[in-house]
Amino acid sequence: MKTIRIENNFARVCPGLKIGIIGAQVTNTETDPRLWEQIDDEASRIAAAYKIDEINKRPAIQATRKAYRSFGKDPNRYRVSSEALCRRIIRGLGIYRIDTLVDLINLVSVRSGYSIGAFDADRIEGDTLVLGVGKEGEIFRGIGRGVLNIEGLPVYRDDKGGIGTPTSDEERTKITLDTKNLFVIINAYGEEMPLDETIAFTTGLLRQYASAENIRTDIVSVDLFID
Repeated sequence: MKTIRIENNFARVCPGLKIGIIGAQVTNTETDPRLWEQIDDEASRIAAAYKIDEINKRPAIQATRKAYRSFGKDPNRYRVSSEALCRRIIRGLGIYRIDTLVDLINLVSVRSGYSIGAFDADRIEGDTLVLGVGKEGEIFRGIGRGVLNIEGLPVYRDDKGGIGTPTSDEERTKITLDTKNLFVIINAYGEEMPLDETIAFTTGLLRQYASAENIRTDIVSVDLFID
């Protein structure tokens, strides 16, 4: 499984961040009606529980937005992915149907409030991802978004460059129907759903809907990287 390292200057700004990681061998499919029953149920719960101006007050989302501001990024212009999903639900637009792996990760994100990166592990260059801050002019092609200005955004980089931010992941390492090896990063800047429960919920979905095998999990505490 890939490992994660955090740059010292990043760790000093976000000392409370904990990162859940999951690696697994999976089988992806176009869609799963049983999964969508769960997604629809969760969407109904979110729509009943929150107004649109309350979503950014959810603890996990609020903490991630605070991290954006700490690095000089406007979280209203570059929304946290979990916030954007919940806003779509409340506006009656629903969650995008992509494929089973992406759909179940979106379900976890909506329920937990965490921004979650999900990648085709075979497309990641090297064995270690480094978490730092996006730089001016750094090229990052967000999935379905084109070139994204990631200056000031938290960003995971592999040996080739950026692959994931809490706003969007990169086209280069995105999940496809051919994905066989999955790597998931759960970004808990502030706790809402307990992280170990979030990991267990995710792995349960992966077993149920993606025939996941050889599942490995870990939790990385950013404070370990502060000198």
